[in-house]
Amino acid sequence: MEQDDCPVPQSAGREDFGKLQHGCEHYRRRCRIRAPCCDGIFTCRHCHNEAMSSLSNPNDRHELVRQDVRQVVCLICNTEQEAVRVCRNCNVNMGEYFCDICKFYDDDTKKKQFHCDACGICRVGGRENFFHCEKCGSCYSTPLRDNHMCVENSMKSFCPICYEFLFDSIKDTTVMPCGHTIHLECFREMESQNQYRCPICSKTVMDMSASWALLKMEIDCTPMPEEYSHEVSILCNDCSHTSNVRFHILGHKCSRCNSFNTRRISTVEGQ
Repeated sequence: MEQDDCPVPQSAGREDFGKLQHGCEHYRRRCRIRAPCCDGIFTCRHCHNEAMSSLSNPNDRHELVRQDVRQVVCLICNTEQEAVRVCRNCNVNMGEYFCDICKFYDDDTKKKQFHCDACGICRVGGRENFFHCEKCGSCYSTPLRDNHMCVENSMKSFCPICYEFLFDSIKDTTVMPCGHTIHLECFREMESQNQYRCPICSKTVMDMSASWALLKMEIDCTPMPEEYSHEVSILCNDCSHTSNVRFHILGHKCSRCNSFNTRRISTVEGQ
């Protein structure tokens, strides 16, 4: 165990000494972790993973399993010790929030951290604001309790936009109407680019009623020339129904659900 000559706080409030003054871009904390996989010392597992993912040799790249952490180094007195909340040498809280299962430290308790036994990891946002969906395999905000389509283990996948693993991402996630999950900021970026379809299943994930009504009006006002007056076979991405409709260059409406989120399959035989 190592320690330096850093003065040890002795006041009655010594547990709060240095609170929110140390850490990294990911977390405010008063310790660093020793990674058992490579024996390196990092402020958090994200710092470790970023450093390891940038190694030139692909065989050396790896990620840290949070539960495997056993040793930490206090940032106040530089003492290395087993992963506990209070430093055994200087008696400061190395993290105002501490999870013994995840070996997770964080001084910023405004995040309302909590450990979900079903997920097996710590979440943020307050336990009272989340529920665990057994089928989806993750915690979701309470408004989604009876208001989302379940997709088995949907959170144990990669964001279809940035391709970051969603289950333990520190970014906010959301569930699209189709049941697939995505980072909230990535979803908003989709909205800003007028991308209304799920990148995974191509179903409509935004309210397009006004757009469909405008498109229908444009189609009604734009008759096709006689040489293009034929039927085509289409598949609806929303309800999976196939139908034959009159060809139009602006779009084709599903005869079942009236969605314009369709794709042309072929020209009707004989046309």
